[in-house]
Amino acid sequence: MISTETIVTGTVSRGLNRLRWYNAAALALFAGALQPLALEPFNLWPLALAGLAFFPLLLFKVSTRRAWTVALAFGVGFYGVGVSWIYVAIHQFGNASVWLAGLLTLLFVVFMAAIFAVPFVICRTLMGHGRLGILLGFPACYLLGEWLRSWLLTGFPWLYLGYGHLHTPLAGWAPLFGVMGLSFIVAFTAATVAAWGFFMRPSGNLWMASIMACALWLVGWQLHDVQWSTVNRDQPISVTMIQPNVAQELKWDPAFAQPTLDRLMDLSEPHWDSDWLIWPEAAVPLTYNHALEFLNQVNRKAADTNTGLITGIIYDDLSRRRYYNSVSGFGEAMGIYHKRRLVPFGEYVPLEEWLRGTIEFFDLPTSYINRGPDDQRGLLINDISIAPSVCYEVVYPSLVAESARHRNVLLTVSNDAWFADSIGPLQHLQMAQMRALETGRYLLRSTNNGVSAIVNPKGEIVARSRQFVSATLSGTVFPAYGDTPFMRWQSWPVVILSLGLLLGLLASQRRF
Repeated sequence: MISTETIVTGTVSRGLNRLRWYNAAALALFAGALQPLALEPFNLWPLALAGLAFFPLLLFKVSTRRAWTVALAFGVGFYGVGVSWIYVAIHQFGNASVWLAGLLTLLFVVFMAAIFAVPFVICRTLMGHGRLGILLGFPACYLLGEWLRSWLLTGFPWLYLGYGHLHTPLAGWAPLFGVMGLSFIVAFTAATVAAWGFFMRPSGNLWMASIMACALWLVGWQLHDVQWSTVNRDQPISVTMIQPNVAQELKWDPAFAQPTLDRLMDLSEPHWDSDWLIWPEAAVPLTYNHALEFLNQVNRKAADTNTGLITGIIYDDLSRRRYYNSVSGFGEAMGIYHKRRLVPFGEYVPLEEWLRGTIEFFDLPTSYINRGPDDQRGLLINDISIAPSVCYEVVYPSLVAESARHRNVLLTVSNDAWFADSIGPLQHLQMAQMRALETGRYLLRSTNNGVSAIVNPKGEIVARSRQFVSATLSGTVFPAYGDTPFMRWQSWPVVILSLGLLLGLLASQRRF
């Protein structure tokens, strides 16, 4: 039997043996900070992949007791760079001081990093299994960590590895296994690269893993041209999206309500000949029942021009004293949809009895929203069924995949004015593009201040607006029919595979 100590004689590993644990943590912090560079607006995925491959090397260097610290440092670098835009919302629009906003952002980053780090304590234990512990244990733990973050405490499914590969050969796998499937392949590739640094004498397992990693990239490239759904080019739909660019500080100012409505109507006026007219999230700065006079006006206008108007609006259920962040149809458009995945603090306040009123950030005007029911029908315009999502919801892969079943077009409305000119809105757009690729459907993204976009079923932007301008964006979409494999399976195949690998390695007493 060859011990792990004997196996680990690679040049890279020997160099790392001279590191103390706190130096390993510092390097992990840097490697983690490289990961968001794979996403928009940077798209430096080879650099991020190199940093990810360095992560298991650092984990192996330290004891199991120190593994959580190294993984925590990686997570702090990852989230510290990747979600830095949270500071903008807290400081600029939550009116928190620079120091308080910085502290709250840091607390959130550390909290997410702590959740991120948990699976890698198991991962470090599995590295005692030698080559297979590294090659299979690392991607399994990474994938299960992403899955955990998709639902724990309502979930924060942001910064998944797969998003950085929307335009690489791996994108071909997205309609089969979704963004998490891409993440697993990326983590497996990184583990294979890391294993070459571990071992001076490669084994059959390592050669096989290397061949498999190359094959996954090659097959993904071949899968790119496969049509998993049927797009009916004989049913063109002309669409215009209105981007009013209302400043966030004026959004709910009663004195600016009428100017906002006037701006919406003025921008819409030349486009009532479009089949669909889309206004963004909470475009109408009044609650539904307080805006009835205006809504009746636009309903008549849309009906007279045979247009389906869809707008975001806060729906006030007066009988139940509840508020919903909703999307409603007028004219040829029918139905109303209430948002189901809410943003903590922005739309509701966790631990409300303790936090509400302590600082202004915990009392934002939109923080009284209720969660919509799960069994909703979506929207319908003539015979075209639309799967809507409101803002943050579009980052939930399984939620969108389930909503898209038996529906023809994806629609997401958003207001990214909360994050100003940070990287947040561009990351958000990239995640919406992945939903189009996963479901094989056109996606319409209507925003208050950009980026509004039309995305084709391959996840490619065919038309987009500039940010921070009042604008209209027009184009043509086509309905899609039939479900992609991911719409049927969602992320369960890769989750089950990862669980199986993890349990198999934990149960095994054999050392490779």
